[in-house]
Amino acid sequence: MTPLGRGVRAGMFLRSFAVQGSWNYRTLVGAGLAFSLLPALRAVYGRRGERLDEAVRRHAGVFNSHPYLSPMAIGAIARLEADGEDAAVVERFKSAIRGSLGTLGDRLVWAGWRPVCLLFTLALLLVGVPWWAGVVGFLLAYNTGHLLLRVWSYRLGLERGKGVAEQLRQSAVPRLQRLLTVAGAFLAGVVLPLVASGRLVGLRLELPWALAAALVAFLGARYGAVVRRPIVIGLVGFALVGLFLQIVR
Repeated sequence: MTPLGRGVRAGMFLRSFAVQGSWNYRTLVGAGLAFSLLPALRAVYGRRGERLDEAVRRHAGVFNSHPYLSPMAIGAIARLEADGEDAAVVERFKSAIRGSLGTLGDRLVWAGWRPVCLLFTLALLLVGVPWWAGVVGFLLAYNTGHLLLRVWSYRLGLERGKGVAEQLRQSAVPRLQRLLTVAGAFLAGVVLPLVASGRLVGLRLELPWALAAALVAFLGARYGAVVRRPIVIGLVGFALVGLFLQIVR
């Protein structure tokens, strides 16, 4: 086993932010994975030589992952290499996790965390918060979650190695996904009536629209994704009616 020092671990984590820097249709994020793993590969195989070159070529092949969860793969693969696992075992592990990390990240971030942050920011703007405060709030909230996810996934990969899949099943990630779904439905119920009311930022919201916002927010919080589609369709219809009434006035 080759110990991975603090400098090596920090170097891999910082490099993971550039994992998509050379994204292409042939290897997807494979080149970025090899770039991120390079500090660990140098620690295991030496700073130059055929063994290092061969290891870099292996890890520069086809690989895919959500960028925010790529540190999990980087940490786990580095752990396997440091433990002296056979190259075939490492490749099988990479093939097993690459699809899962992409799907999980898309659901957790692109379809969960990012829409929730955006809807929350829109709600703040619609009730009169200055635009610059909304932008700053969005960036702080979104990137706080983004960085915490990167740090958590990296530590999990380094600590668990091949056991990351089992650890993921036992983690709070599935519960977090459900929570984000409910939060998104709740915030959609708040935002759409505000838009449908046709009121400008800073003016008082009329009572019927405030009640509509409260009702659909409650339904979204209570039933989550089950009622999201009919609520969105209904509220978009109300929004269009509100905009039409504003135009014809």
